[in-house]
Amino acid sequence: MSGSNLTFLVRPKWLAFHVLVFASVALMVWLGFWQLRRLDARQEFNATVTERIDQPPVPFDTLLDDAIANPRSVEWRQVTLSGEFLDDQILWFNRTQDGIAGDNVLTALVGDDDTTVVVNRGFVTLGEPTPAAPAGSIDVLGRIRVPPGRQLGELTDSADGPVTEVRRVDLDLLDAQLPGELAPVYVDLIGSVPNVTATDPVPVPPPTLDEGPHLSYAVQWFIFATAVLIGWVLAIRRSIATNRRRAAAAAEVTDAADEQTPTDSPTSAGAASTRTMH
Repeated sequence: MSGSNLTFLVRPKWLAFHVLVFASVALMVWLGFWQLRRLDARQEFNATVTERIDQPPVPFDTLLDDAIANPRSVEWRQVTLSGEFLDDQILWFNRTQDGIAGDNVLTALVGDDDTTVVVNRGFVTLGEPTPAAPAGSIDVLGRIRVPPGRQLGELTDSADGPVTEVRRVDLDLLDAQLPGELAPVYVDLIGSVPNVTATDPVPVPPPTLDEGPHLSYAVQWFIFATAVLIGWVLAIRRSIATNRRRAAAAAEVTDAADEQTPTDSPTSAGAASTRTMH
């Protein structure tokens, strides 16, 4: 393969093709490693949740200081609480559970020490009436959760008047209408005494601890990048072969033309003969 056969590679359209190919490969490789980083994060999350859920339940107040200092450090820990539910309840709408649309029921539990904890009592199907909270003293077993932050572009809930529905758990918003000192975390209810009944909200299940599709997605991106590179090489090889065939065909035409044109024409030969006779 001579250098002259490769000069087409620096033509403008080929340079644009090279840039497109390598930019695409770079993007695909980056996406592959991004999926691997997400896999690492998911594995770390799974390990953290498993470790904390496996620990025995402890009284909520023993973790309150840690929750105030760093809420994430106690998320998913199982805790016990005692107190009385307030009558007013708040619906966390646009929720799903087992593929069914509905709401989560948030109820404030006021403890004997005047600490108020928002408890997510569980899920009710869309359109179903909200069950009233149990009256009187109650013992709760639950998981500590950190309120989700507001996502970019997400609407905020109105702070006008008592809040009865929310798009997300916003403890700062709820603090204005709840008594006592509000804890900086909320609790997903697992069970209670008196027991949860069939008419109560369905407790929210723990998170699914699988690794998701991240590894398969990463492999796919790497395969796509490899396929693009192979296609780029094949395109170059095909162009080289096409140029060679064209060059060979042009050479054959030139050779044929040379064979049809004699070196001495009849007129020249006749003139030379006449000069010899004289």
